[in-house]
Amino acid sequence: MEEKKLDINSIIGFVLIFGILIFMFYQNQPTPEELEAQKAKQEQVEAEAKKVEEVEETPIKETQQTVNLSDSTAVADYKSSVGAFGFTQASEGTTKLENEVLYLKVANKGGQIVEARMKNFVTYDSVPVYLVKDGNANFALNFSTSDNRTLSTADLYFEPAVTKSGENQVLSMKAKISNNQFLEYRYEMKPNEYLVDFIVRSQGLNGVINGSRPVTLDWGLKGIRHNKSVQYENRYTRLTYNHEDDKISKLSESSDLDEETEQDVKWLSYRQHFFSSILATDNRFKTVEISSKNLVEEESKEELFTKEYSTRAPLDLQGGELSQNMHWYYGPTDVKILDDYKDLGFADSIPFGWGIFGWINRYVFTPFYGFLSSFLPFGIAIIVMTILVRLALSPVTYKSYLSQAKMKVLKPEITEINEKYKDNAMKKQQETMKLYNKAGVSPMSGCVPALMQLPIFYALFMFFPTSFELRQKSFLWAEDLSSYDTIFNLPFTIPFYGDHVSLFPILASVAIFFYMMMTTGQSMQMQQQPGMPNMKFIMYLSPLMMLFFFNNYASGLSLYYFISNLITIFIMLAIKNYILDEDKIHAQIQENKKKPKKENKFQRKMREMMEQAEEQKKTGRR
Repeated sequence: MEEKKLDINSIIGFVLIFGILIFMFYQNQPTPEELEAQKAKQEQVEAEAKKVEEVEETPIKETQQTVNLSDSTAVADYKSSVGAFGFTQASEGTTKLENEVLYLKVANKGGQIVEARMKNFVTYDSVPVYLVKDGNANFALNFSTSDNRTLSTADLYFEPAVTKSGENQVLSMKAKISNNQFLEYRYEMKPNEYLVDFIVRSQGLNGVINGSRPVTLDWGLKGIRHNKSVQYENRYTRLTYNHEDDKISKLSESSDLDEETEQDVKWLSYRQHFFSSILATDNRFKTVEISSKNLVEEESKEELFTKEYSTRAPLDLQGGELSQNMHWYYGPTDVKILDDYKDLGFADSIPFGWGIFGWINRYVFTPFYGFLSSFLPFGIAIIVMTILVRLALSPVTYKSYLSQAKMKVLKPEITEINEKYKDNAMKKQQETMKLYNKAGVSPMSGCVPALMQLPIFYALFMFFPTSFELRQKSFLWAEDLSSYDTIFNLPFTIPFYGDHVSLFPILASVAIFFYMMMTTGQSMQMQQQPGMPNMKFIMYLSPLMMLFFFNNYASGLSLYYFISNLITIFIMLAIKNYILDEDKIHAQIQENKKKPKKENKFQRKMREMMEQAEEQKKTGRR
């Protein structure tokens, strides 16, 4: 009777969940006025982007401001500080490099990139995505000269010259001591690529650069916030690097400050969740000092930055000259784009997960979802993928439920053993194992199927927060499947929960509650064993933890768990009501008991150990 009541309650719960979902489908379908508003907003975004383009396409000559050479004191001070490099004509200004996807500005002072903007992406509040802007990044070479000066290229002026190499744009920045002696930064941008070739070289500086002291490369950056939740974005913002025969390592994503010194480094990625700034070198850096400083203390709408990264690496001189072939990547942390640079291995900077979990995420779920989303709406693609995954795992679910059914059939005999040997724990365990062995039942058989599913669950857990394809893709009431959905904004902040209410985590929590009622209901009816977890407490705690934990997580992940739990419940109901027959299971167990059972070595050893322990216990009593 209790089981029928549970089934009725489960069915009522499913009806309520689907009722809520259908209501939200209806409630959140856009009205004609909302469609017009969305169209107007899109036009406004495009207009703003066009306005930015027009402003930044102003000719360079109009923005340059030459240093006032009539101010003899200023000129003398500058030349005194830079020595022979005072030969370079000092002028403020920037030079632009751009293609269809990337816009860069390179400053005359320092010769470094002072602006990097994605042309096809905007932030959560429709602002163009910048990786470098307003002094958040610095790049410099520090070296000593033969006249005992310590210089930084950040203080030197470079003379720009733009040329073409086929379809590629080439920008040469030179800090000169004469027309034929200089330090050069050479940038080469290809069409439709986020990768920019970057060469640092010197000519005629042998004897000018002091070779007895190291030339060091310094690169620092403060990650600019792009997402609605700065804490969630910061969780996937991390310094990743390739070193020692393509080993991939990371600095901490949560500690206030993490510092390391590494050897033989190929590239360093300053990942900002869905966008990355990467510096790679053809001749590996022999040693690198790196650090990552966490700038986010709590969720805040005002916080502008996430982490502060720094890199310091010595560069070798060759014949007294510098020659280092490098590459800058400013672009999406998107596996489809990063895979274009297989020789550099940039795709390894994406946090797919470790071991087999990461392999499943990268080579199974990522391409599979990419295939589904190529012809289905992004939210529907998640649902279809979830259904197919659960169906593929249904044999494992069957094995797990079959084990539960067998244990349920044996419950009366287990209860009898517990009562008979309630004062003798050793004998009780021994008789219980004998019963399991005779019946052909393993108490661990229900755990093994669950363990088999862990790689799938963890891979999907890592897939949703790192899938670039979900970024700013809407579904129902969720504006962005890579961020949390909001149905109500709270006038206050609840610790560990946030200042908003997300619906998908609520639906997922309700679904997991009914799922746990079905899977733990049997355990709750059994007598609580000392030292065993309270299943009733777990049944109520798990949905509550999910509700709080996922309120600030990607709505796509909550959608997956909601659909996954619903499908699992339906599969279990189908197995229970239409596939498994408890009477047949009971008859089969009774037949198994009649058959002679052969103990394996492990079972025999365990039995002998328990019998010896029991005998010692009896001897001790005498």
